[in-house]
Amino acid sequence: MKNSTILIGLAGACAALAAGTATAQEPTFSKETTTTTSYPDSLFQANDVSLDLFGSVSIGQQTINHISRERVEDNGRLGLGLGGNYFFTRYLGIGGDAYTENTQHSFVDNASGNLIARFPIDVIHLAPYVYGGGGYQFDPEGLAFGQIGGGLEFRFAKQIGLFADARYVFTDGTQNFGLGRLGLRLGF
Repeated sequence: MKNSTILIGLAGACAALAAGTATAQEPTFSKETTTTTSYPDSLFQANDVSLDLFGSVSIGQQTINHISRERVEDNGRLGLGLGGNYFFTRYLGIGGDAYTENTQHSFVDNASGNLIARFPIDVIHLAPYVYGGGGYQFDPEGLAFGQIGGGLEFRFAKQIGLFADARYVFTDGTQNFGLGRLGLRLGF
């Protein structure tokens, strides 16, 4: 019951974030000003499509409650994953990812989708972002979940960058857990 209330709140927060970001005004062009409607020198544009290749580490609720380097090293589960993102605007997009921590059972342990809001800082090629969404866990136990997180993306060029993020995953069937990702982002 408690997690269901949290998930409803999470969905409401994502909807409010999407509405606020979607209504944000882009600069306009007129004869009196020198601003333009696009960001031609920006590495973060509307209609960005990218592929993510990443390593992950997940930690359980007990480790989150008593976080230390030793607990993460002793109790963290390492994994590999693949994801994709599409940004409708410079600031708002969607993404999906799947990863595995144990290939002896289901090849894909978790798959999820997210609404993403990013905040590019063009001068340093960095874009902080926040996201929220949900997905399904296949292994070790099948169940649906919700999640919320944030991260940073650094772009070397329009088609290549690095990202790091972390998320907190809310489940009804098992203990909540955290997931960190570090990876390469390839643009198209």
